[in-house]
Amino acid sequence: MDSTALMGAVPRTAVPDEPAGANSAEPPQPRRGERVVQLRPHQTGEGYKSVYSELTRPSFGSRLRTGVRVTGEILITFGLVVLLFAGYEVWGKSAIVDAHQNDLNNELAQAWGPTDDPTVAPSVGPSVKPSPPVRGKPLAGLYIPKLDKNWVVVEGVTQQDIRFAPGHYPTSALPGQVGNFSVAGHRNRATFWRLDELDEGDPIVVESKTDWYVYRVSQSRIVRPTQVEVVAPVPGEPNKKATKRMLTLTTCNPKFDNYQRLIIHAELDRTQPKSAGRPAELGG
Repeated sequence: MDSTALMGAVPRTAVPDEPAGANSAEPPQPRRGERVVQLRPHQTGEGYKSVYSELTRPSFGSRLRTGVRVTGEILITFGLVVLLFAGYEVWGKSAIVDAHQNDLNNELAQAWGPTDDPTVAPSVGPSVKPSPPVRGKPLAGLYIPKLDKNWVVVEGVTQQDIRFAPGHYPTSALPGQVGNFSVAGHRNRATFWRLDELDEGDPIVVESKTDWYVYRVSQSRIVRPTQVEVVAPVPGEPNKKATKRMLTLTTCNPKFDNYQRLIIHAELDRTQPKSAGRPAELGG
């Protein structure tokens, strides 16, 4: 053979991954990491389909799992919304009520004027009959030392009146008077949340323009919302004439519901003029 004939010959290079003796007519084997989707003739003879198509076809089980997953996501979202709302009801409203209480306290101090100063002696002139309370306006201060809480009480017990403060029943007695000074409040953390912790003998202090009234708890009970006789001049006996000076606090029961009413009755223990300073029950 002519030596120049070998110069154009190119030797066949073996494929590294191809096993020796493999049939060149067979399809190449996939390399590692490559995804291969096998196709097979469709049963109707119309082209090819994936061998995995039966696995991807929706079934009753897959639909059921999808429904369960979607329902679970909806319930989780609903639960988060409920938790946020409960947090607002329990803690968020407290900040709002406290802000309004500060405003009511300033308004009450302005209405009472300089005689609110305990260092100022009461006038020796003829007493002036106080003007009747105005609906929605601040009326008195209410202190419960055991709970370390105090509020400004407004006139009226409608939802608008007691939205940010306890409210005085308009037909009941005023602080210190013979009869039943009755006050209603919401059962939230900013108002009468812990009212059920009061025991017999615990003091409740009411502040007016010129005096402090120290009441002592005499009874705690739970009644139906229709039992309005609890705020009568003589609690529980609406037709009887009052002879005692009473205080009644009412709120919803149990917490987070309103199908009952928690009632706290108290009797006046003593009256102390504000010119003598704060009562001992308030650290005076």
